[in-house]
Amino acid sequence: MSFESWLIYLFAVTGLAFAPGPNVLLALSHGAIYGRRKTLATISGGVSGFMIVIALSMIGIGSLMQASAHILTVCKWLGGAYLIYLGIQLWRSPGIAIGKLDSSHQLSNAARFRQGFLSAIANPKVLLFFGAFLPQFINQGQPLLMQFLIMASTYAVMEFLVEFMVASAATRLRPWLEKSGRRFNQGCGSLFALLGASLPLTQ
Repeated sequence: MSFESWLIYLFAVTGLAFAPGPNVLLALSHGAIYGRRKTLATISGGVSGFMIVIALSMIGIGSLMQASAHILTVCKWLGGAYLIYLGIQLWRSPGIAIGKLDSSHQLSNAARFRQGFLSAIANPKVLLFFGAFLPQFINQGQPLLMQFLIMASTYAVMEFLVEFMVASAATRLRPWLEKSGRRFNQGCGSLFALLGASLPLTQ
């Protein structure tokens, strides 16, 4: 990949990272509930999931899914079901009290990492997008592994920075959320459920 191609790729993935999606929404809600430091586990899980998605795309899984309507349909329903489940969990979460979140409702670092990871890989549209997007920047005359490392690490860094910015901004909203936290959780949960319900219906 030439430097000029990398700059174009960097610009494209920066826009992609800023696009609203399940992981950005999860970083927003966890940032408000747990604070930006604890949300690092959520963000790291999401970035890890995206790395796997990019790797799968680069070995042709995206093309396989496009060729098989059955595989795509199954993945859509599974991904949609998980997002709906996540939405229900957020909907049922209690309102936020700064420094007084009930320990019974605290998610461990592993649980936050898992939610971020599953949110990243639950959407087959992301896999299809990368399957169509990445080949535009692949140079067939150069080693594929090195190109994967460059493209995956570039996207991972941008996704991490964007989600951390979102989580940091959400942390500042916590005083307001002491009064409106229940409605905030219900709003985020509803968006997750809508994403999950619409996923299997997309073409």
